Amino acid sequence: MRHSPFMTVSVTSFISGFALSAALIMAIGAQNLFVLRQGLKGEHVGAIILFFGLSDALLITAGISGVGAFLAAVPELATILTIGGAVFLAWYGITALRRMTSVTAVSIAATEAHSLGRIMVTGAAFTFLNPHVYLDTVLLMGTAASAQPEALRPVFALGAVTASFVWFATLGYGARLLQPVFTRPSAWRILDAVVGIVMLGLSASLLMSAFNQPG
Repeated sequence: MRHSPFMTVSVTSFISGFALSAALIMAIGAQNLFVLRQGLKGEHVGAIILFFGLSDALLITAGISGVGAFLAAVPELATILTIGGAVFLAWYGITALRRMTSVTAVSIAATEAHSLGRIMVTGAAFTFLNPHVYLDTVLLMGTAASAQPEALRPVFALGAVTASFVWFATLGYGARLLQPVFTRPSAWRILDAVVGIVMLGLSASLLMSAFNQPG
């Protein structure tokens, strides 16, 4: 069975979008650690995966549609987003470090359950107050898509969005394989320590980038 040249090129564009998105999203970051923790708790995992996947789809589509160029042309907006994101990440990091020292939230059974609404608000903050998300999904993906023929950009975007859903689903539902490890209080303390340090480190790097911009 022969495949048309267009079909071959379409598959190549899909794979390119998938690979680039996967490379950007798999790095340790705020969203991934949040999904991992919710997966370990088994709390609203499907909703979080769906929300983050749809959010990435929205932002990737926006980047390919030219919003990335707009954000790059308005540095003041980027600065505001950066400072807001830094404040949120600092708050979440301090919360994780405080939780690490708590004697109650140290096991799956003992961790405090949160409502779906609260989890969604936190997930939205990790997404839309995180400048790195805009850098990856809007600016970088938008730039990469611009190198594709116009007719193939939707295929490239579909590949990128598919990678987001696959990764978040793997991380969220795969976390349950680690649940036997997290029956030990020390494992939760280590996880919260890592979360706190990473969040505070990201917050500091955002503040440095915001106040060290030229002009």
